[in-house]
Amino acid sequence: MEFRTIKTFYTVVNTGSFQRAAEVLNYSQPTISMRIKQLEQDLDVQLFERGKTLKLTHAGRLFYERAGQLIAQYEVLDHTIFDLKNGNAGLIKVGISEPSASLVLPKILKPFLADFPKLMVNVSVDDANTCSQKLIDGEIDFAICGEPELILENFYFPFFHDTLDLIVSENHALASRTSVELRDLRDECFIFTPANCPIRIQIEQHLKRAIGSDYKKMELTSSMSHKYFVRENVGVSIFTSTAHSELLDGTVRIPIENLPISPPIGLLTNQKEKDFDSTTKELIDRIIYYFDDKKRQLG
Repeated sequence: MEFRTIKTFYTVVNTGSFQRAAEVLNYSQPTISMRIKQLEQDLDVQLFERGKTLKLTHAGRLFYERAGQLIAQYEVLDHTIFDLKNGNAGLIKVGISEPSASLVLPKILKPFLADFPKLMVNVSVDDANTCSQKLIDGEIDFAICGEPELILENFYFPFFHDTLDLIVSENHALASRTSVELRDLRDECFIFTPANCPIRIQIEQHLKRAIGSDYKKMELTSSMSHKYFVRENVGVSIFTSTAHSELLDGTVRIPIENLPISPPIGLLTNQKEKDFDSTTKELIDRIIYYFDDKKRQLG
């Protein structure tokens, strides 16, 4: 049983005659008659009463109702496939790390989804290593993150290198400074990300060279929580300029001199995924453009 045969039957009933159905479908009347006969043979039931007027049998009425539902579902599916082929619909699964997840991606997604209203975007917020594994497992399409320790079967392309700043409470003794060096931070309590964070590892290496072990530390698993603890003067935080691009009232950002750490932000893709569809590529391009624009602003 072919779909076009079902549509022919449905059109015959709606138009009330074989001749008008032939005109609507641009077929000859014998073709219409042949398709109805074939449909009845396939179903092994009579759909029309034999007579001068076009009248459905009980089986014909039941089939007409179901045929209408089937045609409606087919048309929805046809439109969906059309949108998919033209990049107007579908699902993009993005992996992304903080702080870009909170401070960058929403700004990009709002106009992007306005341009592609039928598109769905799912976002997984994870560290770089987790993003790398999810990419291998097919749980995400691509990731925006720092460089993972385990690239696995993936490819990493850094497109932005961040800088590190010191964030202190406005009531902190250093709040009025225009810049600091690590040696100025002796006896401070540092609010750090977890011990396996690559940026933290590098920061502590430089701290030890500058002030030895003359500092205290506190660990927070959420990097976006640091500024709230800093505001209450619980400690100070050395973190990326992206993370502190939107300062919390009551906190102050101070540049750090002679700290040669430039954490990368980049695109992580699976080497097996050679080509993205047009909308996924468009989203990636907009993300990279955002960071390119940020580079231009920073000079």
